[in-house]
Amino acid sequence: MKEFDLIARYFSRPAPAGFLGVGDDCALFGVTPGHQLATSTDLFIEGRHFLAGADPAAVGHKALAVNLSDLAAMGARPLACLLSLSLPRVDEAWLEAFASGFYALADQAACPLVGGDTTRSPAGIVINVTVMGEVRPEQALLRSGAKVGDDIWVTGELGAPDIALQLLQGRLPADTALLESTRPALEKPLPPWRFAQQLAGVAHAALDISDGLAQDLDHILAASRCGAELDCDALPLAPALQGLDSAVVRRAALTGGDVYQLCFTAAPERRESIAGLARDAGTRVTRIGHIKSQPGLRIVTADNTAVVLDAAGFDHFS
Repeated sequence: MKEFDLIARYFSRPAPAGFLGVGDDCALFGVTPGHQLATSTDLFIEGRHFLAGADPAAVGHKALAVNLSDLAAMGARPLACLLSLSLPRVDEAWLEAFASGFYALADQAACPLVGGDTTRSPAGIVINVTVMGEVRPEQALLRSGAKVGDDIWVTGELGAPDIALQLLQGRLPADTALLESTRPALEKPLPPWRFAQQLAGVAHAALDISDGLAQDLDHILAASRCGAELDCDALPLAPALQGLDSAVVRRAALTGGDVYQLCFTAAPERRESIAGLARDAGTRVTRIGHIKSQPGLRIVTADNTAVVLDAAGFDHFS
């Protein structure tokens, strides 16, 4: 199959009204007056971000999901996306499943594919997705917006993606039932993009949890020039982790990556409105701590015992 046949067969759906999509040198679309364009891009590499032999539909889903998570972190509404694929060979069954997973999430998030590129890879699959969204500039959820006294919240549940990854990599004893219950969180995350749009103008600061809660929260603290205290016992743990060693669970929840949920801060008087917005969006939210003026991140248990981490989270070059 030639390159343009591949694009035509798998990645050339008609663009929505008002868009110029696949087929020209650039895509064209507008941004709502009074809004700014929000954009983000992520690489997704076989052997690094997904295992060789992984379900291609799940790979397609996650390649877009990790980018939608970045838009959610800004409180932005998805508009469109670009996809670039570098493949060692044309595998039509793989492409069919990959496109199916990608398009299923794109349709769900109202984020149409409007362009991209394909090329041959010398070894392994490399995927790049770029997303575009829009947000009112005065409502964008920046990392620098946290205020002393703010509550710290997280959406969803923590820990399952890291446990699944440890099982797949053989760093935990084999457990088929545990892998079956945690693997969907690793391979098919669902960022809360709808709820995130409702946080614009309500929350003060936000980011998505991609490299570990403790490490990612530190980015907010550095940008906002403040500190924080987390209640370790308040963390919303995935039910599948019940019965595991408490130290393993704690480390997975605080330092495990691939979560793609939000960590955000907001004034205490916003608690009821945040809970209401979360109910309306079908999103779980949990208060896990507060922002303080003293620099640094302190993590404590219910009896005020400090929790010491041997690592903060994932780093590609550490």
